Amino acid sequence: MKRDLAVAEKLIQINAVKLDIKNPFTWASGWKSPIYCDNRKILSYPHVRDFIKSELTNTVFTEFPEAEVIAGVATAGIPHGALIADLLSLPFIYVRSKPKEHGMGNQIEGVLQAGQKVVVIEDLISTGKSSMEAVVALQEAGAEVIGLCSVFSYGFDVAKDLFAKANIRTVSLSNYNALIELALSKQTITESEAELLQQWRENPAGWGK
Repeated sequence: MKRDLAVAEKLIQINAVKLDIKNPFTWASGWKSPIYCDNRKILSYPHVRDFIKSELTNTVFTEFPEAEVIAGVATAGIPHGALIADLLSLPFIYVRSKPKEHGMGNQIEGVLQAGQKVVVIEDLISTGKSSMEAVVALQEAGAEVIGLCSVFSYGFDVAKDLFAKANIRTVSLSNYNALIELALSKQTITESEAELLQQWRENPAGWGK
């Protein structure tokens, strides 16, 4: 089984991914969505956690061998990033969405030297906004961000365009298309439902209105 399908299957097994076309979920952005992906559940299942840890580590090792630092995006990217850094014996840092309002006022926690090559770790990519904010914070701190790895990506054009414009290479273990393919093969959704799900991905802001 291809990696993207294998990862999607693991996510479905632990109910990290929920599909509900009739009763769509509401995201923080206000978007109505027939899918909700909660990758935080991965951490509660040791066998799945080990699998994801291994796949992410192999991805960083093979795709970004020059990496000198691993950076997790707060909060969901922190545990995955720490696990990867540990396996690769690399320094780990993490990036907050904004600087702390007390103490040292740091946005980046840990030790980062100017010029170091950094790989950013996310649990999932939707619009790419929070990931890109972390990338910018690292670049402003003098880091050379060489790539971004995530467990899952929705594959939205807005995110692809955002990363392409910033010349940031992204690699995800699994994606929305793999999830739909797997759900179809297991007959948990019908062909017509799959078509609706693809329509949502093409226009998530306007879907369901």
